[in-house]
Amino acid sequence: MNTLNNLPLLMGAPGGAAGGGATSIAPTLVTFGLVFAIFYFLIIRPQNKRQKQTQQMLQALKKGDRVVTIGGMRGTIFSLKDDTVVLKVDDNTKIQFSRSAVSQILEKKPAGESAGKDAASDEK
Repeated sequence: MNTLNNLPLLMGAPGGAAGGGATSIAPTLVTFGLVFAIFYFLIIRPQNKRQKQTQQMLQALKKGDRVVTIGGMRGTIFSLKDDTVVLKVDDNTKIQFSRSAVSQILEKKPAGESAGKDAASDEK
């Protein structure tokens, strides 16, 4: 019972810091700085890195590459324009997609048959 009577005194402001001077804001700023650093290294930085890799992959697309779209459609690039890709998904079926709809490259088109022949002749 005696502690209940002293409860308001225990919850009061510490003596000497009742003015809320500059000493009380420093830990708050440090805490916010740490929270921002954690967000940066765990969320913002990896997301920017992933976005940069995706942009590089989309810029490196070329005719003949086998790709997968974000919808799961698989096909070979038949033609490319600035912001569109035409995929050949079957012998007679071609579908036009936005370039940003390509999620990954399955197989890169070989650099060229002449380069492949030179490499084969060097191995002999």
